[in-house]
Amino acid sequence: MSDAQKPATRPANPNFSSGPCAKRPGWTPAALADALVGRSHRAKPGKARLADVLDRSRALLGLPADYRIAIVAASDTGAVEMALWSLLGPRGVDMLAWESFGSGWVTDVTKQLKLSDVRVLDAAYGALPDLAQVDFSRDVVFTWNGTTSGVCVPNGDWIAADREGLTICDATSAAFAMDLPWDKLDVVTYSWQKVLGGEAQHGILILSPRAVERLESYTPKWPMPKLFRMTKGGKLVEGIFKGETINTPSMLVVEDALDGLKWAEAVGGLPGLIKRTQANLAVVSEWVARTAWVDFLATDASFRSSTSICLKVVADWFVALSAEDQAKAAKRLVSVLDAEGVAYDIGSYRDAPAGLRLWGGATVEEADMAALLPWLDWAEAVVKAEFAR
Repeated sequence: MSDAQKPATRPANPNFSSGPCAKRPGWTPAALADALVGRSHRAKPGKARLADVLDRSRALLGLPADYRIAIVAASDTGAVEMALWSLLGPRGVDMLAWESFGSGWVTDVTKQLKLSDVRVLDAAYGALPDLAQVDFSRDVVFTWNGTTSGVCVPNGDWIAADREGLTICDATSAAFAMDLPWDKLDVVTYSWQKVLGGEAQHGILILSPRAVERLESYTPKWPMPKLFRMTKGGKLVEGIFKGETINTPSMLVVEDALDGLKWAEAVGGLPGLIKRTQANLAVVSEWVARTAWVDFLATDASFRSSTSICLKVVADWFVALSAEDQAKAAKRLVSVLDAEGVAYDIGSYRDAPAGLRLWGGATVEEADMAALLPWLDWAEAVVKAEFAR
């Protein structure tokens, strides 16, 4: 093992996982003391808590008044699946994929829904597909931020304002951390476990009036599971968008979501949240610029994520290794940091190139991110001594 000296300062919070993510600063289980455990979510107090989550989320995100927002089952995945199964079919679909979750939606649409008129516009990890090739006479499905690649769309300018199809956006690691152009988005999904540091289980589904119109005018040809049904008799079930969830939610999780939303309000709302995550990216960017052994996986700064910060090892000793040994060395790098208790769960996603992934969302303190970086240098020296030929 290398005799490199360990840094003197440790991150106060070593949780840099990309999901579930770090809790908001100062969080303790006492934040859940008033949770309505043992109470029905359909009772008046339970419905009030659920509605409060929706109202605070709407205000923080700046949703247009005519957009609907609902709490749904199965985290962001459940929300995306509800949209795909309920809305796709009337016209062709452009599927955009540049990381594993976008690729997963392609599989669902082509292999499960078995739609025939599907175009796949994809790119390798670290890049974006050519957004100019998207046809907005068709429905378009994409992730705003690729959680497993660290690549996000730079803005919404590429989305046609006069589109004929719907835009369906998986924004799970972008919501509350990036500006979303609501006039360009017809369906948006996310989960509490990302930028707000909430607990997993439930997802959020947001619908524009155009998406509602599609729901009320189109009936899919496939059977619809109960968890996906948002209409009855050709009309939207409005209660779903007022806190009357389709299935039973965890009131502990709901209380935690409210805690995260109240914290977000206290740190300056959406602008404050964006500022915090941008500060984390800035710290990492400055370090990468002066560090020879590492680089961003995203090839262009214009589409580099500020939340899921994905890094690749570019040191000569690492590049000289076989692909199998690179994977082993990357895992060793992660395990060394884990053993020191300075960074947990920062390995690349299992389908992504071997490397590191640091969560830079709003619940991560800039000081903790800064304290982590010298430890990455130390760990690289340790692993180099073990693997370099």
